[in-house]
Amino acid sequence: MENEKSIEELRFRIRHSTAHVMAEAVTTLFPEAKFAIGPPTETGFYYDFEVSKPLSDDDLKKISELMKKIIKKKLPFSEQILSRSEAKKKFSSQKFKLEIISGIPKEEKITVWSHQTWEDICRGGHVKDTGKIKAFKLLEVAGAYWRGDENREQLQRIYGTAWESKDELNTHLTKLEEAKKRDHRRLGKDLKLFFFDKTAPSMPFFLPNGTKILNKLINYMRDLYEVFGYKEIITPQIFDSSLWKTSGHYDHFKENMFFINTDNKEYGLKPMNCPASAMVFKSNLRSYRELPLRLSDFGRLHRYERSGVTQGLTRVRSFSQDDAHIFCSIDQIETEINQFIKMLDQIYSDFGFKDYKFNLSLRPKQKSGEDKEWDLTESILEKILKSTGKHFSIESGEGAFYGPKIDVLIPDAIGREWQLGTVQLDFFLGKKFNLEYIDENGSRKTPIVIHRAIFGSLERFFGVLIEHFGGAFPIWLAPNQCRLIPIADRHNSYSQEILDKLLKENLRADIDTSSERMNQKIRKAQLEKTPLMIIVGDKEVNDQKLSVRLRNGQNFQNLTINALINALKKSDLEKLEFTI
Repeated sequence: MENEKSIEELRFRIRHSTAHVMAEAVTTLFPEAKFAIGPPTETGFYYDFEVSKPLSDDDLKKISELMKKIIKKKLPFSEQILSRSEAKKKFSSQKFKLEIISGIPKEEKITVWSHQTWEDICRGGHVKDTGKIKAFKLLEVAGAYWRGDENREQLQRIYGTAWESKDELNTHLTKLEEAKKRDHRRLGKDLKLFFFDKTAPSMPFFLPNGTKILNKLINYMRDLYEVFGYKEIITPQIFDSSLWKTSGHYDHFKENMFFINTDNKEYGLKPMNCPASAMVFKSNLRSYRELPLRLSDFGRLHRYERSGVTQGLTRVRSFSQDDAHIFCSIDQIETEINQFIKMLDQIYSDFGFKDYKFNLSLRPKQKSGEDKEWDLTESILEKILKSTGKHFSIESGEGAFYGPKIDVLIPDAIGREWQLGTVQLDFFLGKKFNLEYIDENGSRKTPIVIHRAIFGSLERFFGVLIEHFGGAFPIWLAPNQCRLIPIADRHNSYSQEILDKLLKENLRADIDTSSERMNQKIRKAQLEKTPLMIIVGDKEVNDQKLSVRLRNGQNFQNLTINALINALKKSDLEKLEFTI
């Protein structure tokens, strides 16, 4: 673990230093450029610039070549502490730096880091000299707003990556190429899964293929809800703003909500399901015998995300969740969260996710309640995680405003991590809504609320799945499981007979009766990542059997229709077992 920390620290310094070198190259080639911020990231760095012309690929090459020359000079990095007036004078021609200086609290010192030929306001974290930068590559230019505010200046953001060796750089670049192939936005278009339109910004339209997969995900979860004792509810999408004031979302989440005014009242579109679930709990007088009460809600949610941060399905403005809220007594918390983790383990295993990580996220600066309540809830979650034996990291300040949480990070097929599942402990919602149940002694008690999700946003989970599987979904999840491919028109009748039997068994299949040659039909099915292709020719018609080709190239001959149906119903990824 210590070695991992030292590697990450080295990479941070390399990337931070490379960002400074890149900024020098840009401002040398474009003297009029105004530079904003340039932090290191998890796998690289970026820097934002205001430049008079759009930067091209040729410009990136020129910037990169100049960076190499700067690096070869082995210029040492050094720190200088300036007064506020000195800093303003030094950066008098840089409007973004002047704004940054004005925003630095008076009690904080202003530090400037230099590598002799260029300098910037910076807290530090650099390599000894530019010669320590061994391997980097500039990747792309994208648009960015200053301060993330779409009403401010439009800047150009140059992304790059830097590593401690050329081997590490090449490994990362290979991953990036693989990520491009798996990009869910491209595959979503190619496989006819979803699209976006400017009439509903960052709100996906799901096509029939994508809708099939979403419905499979929901039905899969509904089946498990039956096993784990959840009760599904349906609640409104629009509520009087008084509800959001009661829940605390109006104070803590208002900037991320959509509001409408009608009947001289303000209403808020639902960004979360928890207040609606609280209203369902409150609709009846509850007994301790009903606890734990597990209420699930797949209702559609809306959140205002700035256009600069929305991205495909992974960050949208309209979505649904496998959301549930568990109302329980304090002595039921540990059992319920352990059951949640058991359910989570089963689900992620079914989707082929392994080696996922747990983060314990603690109280943020803006929070509900008193510190003593947070001390209790945080200690409960930490105790539960320790009892499971699962490794976890502590993330200070990352909890929800109403309670600490356990977040789950999933590595996909090429090693990228995604935050999906979460379980959150809330001692405040019950009090805010005056929720009560009658305990075994006849006393009125306030329930504890556990917020939990495993998929998280279904849209986000879908996007992750597309990239995890590279669009080649397992047979049970694929929108189309089989494609019937008759070799000639005379084989259409038998192909239709097979199709009818498959559809009758609730299997998803279609038929290609186009005039294209067989090899072209197979190629089309492969491009659409159809798991099975059933080839029908004279032999199959005469023998009343089937020839099956898997998308991985494996072939099966002389199968009965019943053998195929049985295999499809018990399929697991690409593993098929046929009984002839």
